[in-house]
Amino acid sequence: MRNKQTGVIFFPAFDWAITPTHPEREERLLYTRDQIFEEGLLDMPEIAEFPPKLATIHDIARVHFCVPRVQSQVTEAHMIAAGAALSLGDSIIKGEIKNGFAMVRPPGHHAMRVVHGNRGFCNINNEAVLVEYLRRRYGIKKVAIVDSDVHHGDGTQEIFYHDPNVLFISFHQDGRTIYPGSGFTHELGGPGAFARTINIPLPPGMTDRTFHYVVDNLVLPVISDFQPEFIINSAGQDNHYTDPLGSMKFTAQGYAEFTRKLNPHLAVLEGGYAIETALPYVNMSILMALAGINFSNVREPDLAGNSFKENPDRFAQVQRMVEELLAVWQRRDQTDIEKIFGGGKFYQRKKYIYYDTDYIEEEQFEKVRICGACPGYLIIESKAHRGYGEPARVLAISIPIDACQNCQTEAYSWYDRGIQDKRQYNFVKLQDKSTDTCLSYDRDKKQEWKSEGPKPGV
Repeated sequence: MRNKQTGVIFFPAFDWAITPTHPEREERLLYTRDQIFEEGLLDMPEIAEFPPKLATIHDIARVHFCVPRVQSQVTEAHMIAAGAALSLGDSIIKGEIKNGFAMVRPPGHHAMRVVHGNRGFCNINNEAVLVEYLRRRYGIKKVAIVDSDVHHGDGTQEIFYHDPNVLFISFHQDGRTIYPGSGFTHELGGPGAFARTINIPLPPGMTDRTFHYVVDNLVLPVISDFQPEFIINSAGQDNHYTDPLGSMKFTAQGYAEFTRKLNPHLAVLEGGYAIETALPYVNMSILMALAGINFSNVREPDLAGNSFKENPDRFAQVQRMVEELLAVWQRRDQTDIEKIFGGGKFYQRKKYIYYDTDYIEEEQFEKVRICGACPGYLIIESKAHRGYGEPARVLAISIPIDACQNCQTEAYSWYDRGIQDKRQYNFVKLQDKSTDTCLSYDRDKKQEWKSEGPKPGV
């Protein structure tokens, strides 16, 4: 039956690469596709291959403040990668398939709400685009995102840091030892979404044993409590023992068993740069786990020659961290939020963001409205330095989908004031998710753009 199938979309993005020899290149998926064809997986009745589709400019603008415009930051490859996730999401919600795997590139989990360029190989956050699409089109409210990449999913975290209805869990190599240098246990979400962000930074060298201890004792219990309507796996595979960018020791079997336990609605490919020794086996085992096919015989050719031993002190460190984070989750509703974040009308913080691919230095000042009636609107003042010329100065306002009338009115007044201030900002932008409207004002061109999503049911 069709509704028992697992959907898969391949998109190697032949025409997109940072450089011809960069780790993030089309060969990441070509070896995988060859392996899956060789094993005959696409001929099995449990799996159906789908063609990708393009996301729209509005799908991107609903999530990202692209500078100066969406068209400046995305290529057709980005639109197809994001669109593949949307296409599988459509089929899952409609009951045409039971789950799916978007094997696509470019990746996206380092792309934040404001986009001045490429960082961590990412311009557009595919998972975030999917979440907001599902909310707007199907009324999905509660979503869980579990990021299994070796690098902290800092972009996804930043986008949903103040959203109480998105649970973001990331386990990754300790940020003190790897890019992007974030994802620590104290990063727990903003005042209106406390403990909806959970980070598990793992010491280098940990094996499948640690992987599944974290999954069994923290990830699964928290998700069970949260009761999401839709679960997404940011399926990074650079925790593999052969990956050139990470220092972990996970295996294809470890990833497959994780997928079986998590049982996500959709897996979206993120990192993973052992093109021949890991990706064909990990991708195949994940796909088989999603489809309910026996994956016990999937083994890396060199696995028998490797002996992975867990460092007992580091494992004990992970155990303590898991216990502490689970306790934070369990008492989240009893936590004195004002003691942590302070009182007042706004919670605010300053951030410094580096675009390692495009060498951009960004300063952000972020304020979120503390509102008892809704999650509150968000204000971001961004200043980006490219090392030449004047910095780009942006005022960006985001209104949540379930905003109250007062927050909506206040947010629009901030947008109007930003346009009236003729000296401070080059660009003024607004996302109103409650009406699915996006506005963008370019001071140099003295022009405003408006983007609206399709009407409900369209």
